[in-house]
Amino acid sequence: MSAAIEFRDVRRVFGAIVAVDRVSFTIEPGEFFSMLGPSGSGKTTCLRLIAGFEQPDAGEVCLDGLDVSATAPYDRNVNTVFQDYALFPHMSVLDNVTYALRVRRVPAAECRRRGEEMLALVKLADTGARRPAQLSGGQKQRVALARALVNRPKVLLLDEPLGALDLKLREEMQLELRTLQRRLGITFVYVTHDQGEALSMSDHVAVFNSGRLEQLDSPQALYTRPRTAFVARFVGGANVIDGRYAVRAEHITVAIAGAPVPAGAVCIEGTILDTQYHGAVRRWQVRTADDQLITATRPESDTAPAAREPGARVALIWARGHQIPLMAD
Repeated sequence: MSAAIEFRDVRRVFGAIVAVDRVSFTIEPGEFFSMLGPSGSGKTTCLRLIAGFEQPDAGEVCLDGLDVSATAPYDRNVNTVFQDYALFPHMSVLDNVTYALRVRRVPAAECRRRGEEMLALVKLADTGARRPAQLSGGQKQRVALARALVNRPKVLLLDEPLGALDLKLREEMQLELRTLQRRLGITFVYVTHDQGEALSMSDHVAVFNSGRLEQLDSPQALYTRPRTAFVARFVGGANVIDGRYAVRAEHITVAIAGAPVPAGAVCIEGTILDTQYHGAVRRWQVRTADDQLITATRPESDTAPAAREPGARVALIWARGHQIPLMAD
């Protein structure tokens, strides 16, 4: 079976800016695949290259094994869901969902049947007669999903689709999106700058930085085995020590300066800059003598003696087994 999507040494340039720099990767059919990175990293340009809104300056973009680099967007079996929903305010919800079918002159009865089927799928069966202005943000997002799915695309592209939602609704929609993707078996390609979203929903995650693909891996592998300092910092906010290895904040114990160090452990002393209460955990920000900033996160229930006041001296201790070797960026 051919890959759903394949990038072969793809490059896209805008003037002096190299937006996508010789990127290659493969997305298998039925995957939930996320492209993760900060603004300007190249992830959205990759999505637009898949959709056909951009064409590569070099390399090939393939769908189902065929090079579609020069194929128009409307001739690709993909649909896109945008962050701003892009619903027609003067149309009913059902008309929004069936718009593409009506453009293709699908018979009215079939349009209605498929539109209502899609609204039921996204749990909006009773909203077909409403206008978008009468819907909540989460409902608008579901309508946008239904509209993108009504054409039965092989690939659904999602460009930061939850960015406008509040935290609780965003978390609910993450679960619904993953459940919907598993039920339909469609390849989802999801663009986000939120590492929590990417880790919680994806089969594989591609991490982008300055147009380059830094690492493509499973969520667990990205978190536990980042290959570069950029991935270690961006995915889960690991501490990068001397540029050579990373240590996750939750693996660091905070103790009073001068405390005994277990055999085989690493200990660095420093000065507290600040501590923050985060409910179940507390976060320490500590500056070491060689001017490194190290973050440690400990359960709030941890009874080990440690200062919390800015300016106090503490010892940061971790097992050598928790050190993650890094390649040079």
